[in-house]
Amino acid sequence: MSDTYATRAALHEQFVDGYGTVRVLPVDAGLDGPVVHGWVNADRAAFWGMRQLTESQVIEIYAHMETLDTHHAYLLVKDGEPVALLQTYEPAADRVGECYPVEPGDIGVHLLLAPAGPGGGRPGWTTALLSAVASYVLLGLERDRVVVDPDVRNERAIARFRRQGFTPGPVVVLPEVDLPDVYLPEKRAQLAFLARETVFPGGTPDHRADRPAATSLQAGQVL
Repeated sequence: MSDTYATRAALHEQFVDGYGTVRVLPVDAGLDGPVVHGWVNADRAAFWGMRQLTESQVIEIYAHMETLDTHHAYLLVKDGEPVALLQTYEPAADRVGECYPVEPGDIGVHLLLAPAGPGGGRPGWTTALLSAVASYVLLGLERDRVVVDPDVRNERAIARFRRQGFTPGPVVVLPEVDLPDVYLPEKRAQLAFLARETVFPGGTPDHRADRPAATSLQAGQVL
């Protein structure tokens, strides 16, 4: 386990059967910016929309995000190694909120997996990570519904969300955003929604006595 991540306080920690222990850490722009830059600049991250940015620009964007109350970034760490970037946002404070009727308890989510290692694909990783994300966002943050907005061309992501139980919503056009810290071009997105009761009809992800439930530390505090 890397000391770089093992010594940092986690907002959520969860054991996922057949996968390992997932910890949710607030992104530290200065420490994590170079790693995140490597991920968002990869060809496979084209739909993330940050491939043209330099490392310093990526660090600046995530440093700005640390100052916000509505948009947050996290590293998902598996057994001490970073494996994904999770971002959450308040739909009412985001461009997606202009495109559908936001309900109380909604939370927006973006998820970017780290590139696979030399061994190639990692079957089951996305499902395992999404289960940890659902536990943190829906239970730890006490939200009622997750909204995602993948690009309509990102067929793999759309299919993945369907397999995870998301209900497709409308195809919408997200307006461009041009701010000092970030530019987002216009985007055609497939909205999809996941209700808490769909994932956790019993209220918690695991009731077995022989395994501790997932813990959410400082659950009310997000980046």
